[in-house]
Amino acid sequence: MSSFVAAGNASAAPAAPIANAVFYPDIDPAEFRDSHRIDGTITPQRITDVLLTAIATTNRILREWMAAQVEAGYLTIDSVPTPHWQPPEIYPALYQRAVFAEAHAQLLERYRDYDATAASRDRGDLHDQTADNYRRDARWAVAEIVGRSHVTVELI
Repeated sequence: MSSFVAAGNASAAPAAPIANAVFYPDIDPAEFRDSHRIDGTITPQRITDVLLTAIATTNRILREWMAAQVEAGYLTIDSVPTPHWQPPEIYPALYQRAVFAEAHAQLLERYRDYDATAASRDRGDLHDQTADNYRRDARWAVAEIVGRSHVTVELI
C-alpha cells in the first residue's frame, strides 16, 4: 500500500486583486499565476505578499517618471501617450511585466528544495540564475517605460 500525500493548495481560495496607487492598474494574482504558471503549492497569501512587495519596488523605481506624467496632466498610466513606434497599450503591459517578473524572482529565491543533496544545491543555483533573469526582465521593462537603454556602461 502506498502512502502518497499530495502537497499543494489547489483548493485554496484565490487571492483578491491587489489595489494599487491611483496612477497604476490593480494587480490580479490569478493573472500572475496564469501568466507565470505558478501552481497551487504557493499559497494565495504568499502570492499576495510577493506581489505587494513587487508593486512597492516597481512604484518606487518609477516614482519620478510617474510624477512627471501626472504633472503633464496624465492621471493614469493608461492615459500616457505612447511613442509612435510602440503599441498603444505598452505602458500598462510593461508595468505589469515589471511587477510580475519581480514577484516571480522573489518566489524563486524563497522556494528551494529542502534536502541538502548536491543535486538540490545545483537546482538552487539554477533558481538563483533564473531569479536574476526575472529581475533583469523587470529592470528592462522599467527601462522601456522611462525610455532608458537596457545597458549602462561606465568607464572605470
